[in-house]
Amino acid sequence: MNVTRTLKNWRNYRRTVAELERMTTRELADLGITQYEIRSFARTAHGF
Repeated sequence: MNVTRTLKNWRNYRRTVAELERMTTRELADLGITQYEIRSFARTAHGF
C-alpha cells in the first residue's frame, strides 16, 4: 500500500475514533454501537 494513503487512512481512523469518543452513550446507541466497539467500528470503516 502507498505510504501516503496509509498515513491518510490512519489520520482518518484517529479522527473517527476521537469524534465517536466525544459522543454520549445514548448518541452511540442511536448509531447502533457501544463505547467498547468504537475502535473496531473505526477500523472497519477505514479499511484496517
